[in-house]
Amino acid sequence: MAAILLATILAASLGPELPREYAGLRTAGPYAVLLTAVGVALWFNRGRSFVVLASLLLGWAAFHNYYPGKAVFFALTLLVPLNCLVAFVVRERGARYGRAWRWLALFAAETVLVVWLGGVGIAENAFDHWALRSPPVPLIGRIVFAAAFAAAVWRAYLEPRPLQIANAAALAAFFIGAYWVDNAGVFAAFMTAAGAMLIVALLQESHRLAFRDELTGLPGRRALEERLRSLGARYALAMVDVDHFKKFNDTHGHDIGDQVLKLVAGRLAQVGGGVAYRYGGEEFCVVFSDTDLRGATRHLEAIRGSIERYKMAVRGRDRPKNPDDTTSLRLNKPAKKTLSVTVSIGVAEPGEALRTPPQVLKAADDALYRAKQAGRNRVSR
Repeated sequence: MAAILLATILAASLGPELPREYAGLRTAGPYAVLLTAVGVALWFNRGRSFVVLASLLLGWAAFHNYYPGKAVFFALTLLVPLNCLVAFVVRERGARYGRAWRWLALFAAETVLVVWLGGVGIAENAFDHWALRSPPVPLIGRIVFAAAFAAAVWRAYLEPRPLQIANAAALAAFFIGAYWVDNAGVFAAFMTAAGAMLIVALLQESHRLAFRDELTGLPGRRALEERLRSLGARYALAMVDVDHFKKFNDTHGHDIGDQVLKLVAGRLAQVGGGVAYRYGGEEFCVVFSDTDLRGATRHLEAIRGSIERYKMAVRGRDRPKNPDDTTSLRLNKPAKKTLSVTVSIGVAEPGEALRTPPQVLKAADDALYRAKQAGRNRVSR
């Protein structure tokens, strides 16, 4: 995001003017990028990004059709950050479900307002007051932008993902471009950059959802399948299963079950020489590339012991809940009840009878079954 924004700033400050034959890009470029970004946000059902992008698109349309005009510019620099502020403050409800229709109604009302200001409008001298004077961005617009940007940064702090960061960066790009509003090419470049940043972030979000397990944070099964296709001749695969996991869920509830999975995932993520994946349910897979069976077994035994020794305190009803923090299960005072978690592990490596990764993975699963049959909480080969 920073690279796109910085490149746009440098191009606006130092870059040459577009050749006359490419002048149409000043108009078509922002429309094309922002329309594409709006479509992607709608497809992925990302409500906040949809509001940001739709506001930017309508803002660009207002600028393209009605600028120069103090009334339209005032509305543009006030409504865009105001929409974003509301989107960052309210709960994420998606772009296609729930109350999304209210945003469409708001955009329609704002469009009517801008068309009226651009047509019949208000006398230009009505915006000569020091708080309304523009360009550059009027004081009221700057205040609303500051509040919206602070809310965007707060969202990015609470959820440090590319999409949340891109929402803040797109709003910043709009604000910077508004200070160059008298240069249509520069303003168009920043609007295009805002859309491009959100397209990149939406694609990153799509990749994360496809390849990363949401609960544990580990790579998911699709990522595992791709990794298996790239393995060389020397490797080992392990299958890990949480012992008596159904009992955890039935006895203590699914919230404790989720914490158990997070605990195991956190330990497996630290396994030496290997990479852990969420296979499904209470099962995990660990891939050891360029490691033989003996070395993989040594690392797995260390992780198995680490999980066994961890004493997990059951969360009391009076404790504040933080489902994203596995360490919050510890108590600062002696716990009334603690739980011990153990795992069973099966590991295998390629050989004459096991020539492909799927065959080795099946052998590791068979070894896992033997570990459970032998009493659980052990590594079997």
